[in-house]
Amino acid sequence: MTISVRRLTALAVSGVAAGAALGAVLVGCDTGGSGTDAAARRDKAAPSASRSASAAPGAKPSERGTASPSASAAPGPGTARKAPPTMAPGPGGRTAVFERGAAASGKVVALTFDADMTADQGPRAAGGERFDNPQLIATLRRLKVDATVFMTGRWAEEYPDQARDIGNDPLFEIANHSYSHYAFASPCYGLPTVERDAMAKDVRRAFDAFAKAGARNVVPYFRFPGGCYDDDALRALGPAKVTAVQWDVVSGDAFAKNGNAVAEQVLAGVKPGSLVVMHCTRSAAPVTEQAIRRIVPELRARGYHFVKVSDLMAGAAPSSRR
Repeated sequence: MTISVRRLTALAVSGVAAGAALGAVLVGCDTGGSGTDAAARRDKAAPSASRSASAAPGAKPSERGTASPSASAAPGPGTARKAPPTMAPGPGGRTAVFERGAAASGKVVALTFDADMTADQGPRAAGGERFDNPQLIATLRRLKVDATVFMTGRWAEEYPDQARDIGNDPLFEIANHSYSHYAFASPCYGLPTVERDAMAKDVRRAFDAFAKAGARNVVPYFRFPGGCYDDDALRALGPAKVTAVQWDVVSGDAFAKNGNAVAEQVLAGVKPGSLVVMHCTRSAAPVTEQAIRRIVPELRARGYHFVKVSDLMAGAAPSSRR
């Protein structure tokens, strides 16, 4: 059975520059689709723990996002010594997909930040465009928020000191967002496409970049650029031995101009076990840090605790063994 390409339509947020060029670094990364579209996407793509946490399509809503720790998935270079939980491959070696934790885990939420930079954006960085966001990282530290940063290998090469700093801080873990930030399924918002036989190599190249930068807290998780994938991509990633991680809450921070609007969208969407997608890219997501300063205290006031994706995945394991 073939899974259709995820065409995730950007959610409208007050202050979002709807006409922003899709060739920008965050194109397609912060999109979640309509409610009907998103539900259909999750039902097709989400792994079912009651069926050995496979990535088989057709998972029921009650089965989404449950995972069992697996020692079979080898972490990438530079990974911390303790192996994080992963999900077992699905039929035919398809890479499993994790979208949210189990509601039974309680009031926990994982904030994730995509550190995007495509392979061909070196000239823009050389010209002064900033694809990093050190103020955001500083605010997460000040607020003591655990988080997962999905980083491209090209970003780690551009900002090796920051990659090392993030990757050696116990508050954070670095996950893989590809090396090139090219699409793994097409069409995908105009992004160039990685050839199928080069997909696993592209992922390994990113892990190598993290290791070269000196990052240690690296986990074997992967996020598809633009959120776009299909059955062929899931099969092609099998040799990379990663668990694909998507999301259930879209922040709307890409191209947004109003931090309060981003915060409102996150606060309205979070439920126990939610996984939020945001960005760590100053030039194309300039109000994320502002939004975090509101999101964190308000969610804590509601009784939520912030966890990394590895913690969220581990917390989902008990329900999969019932």
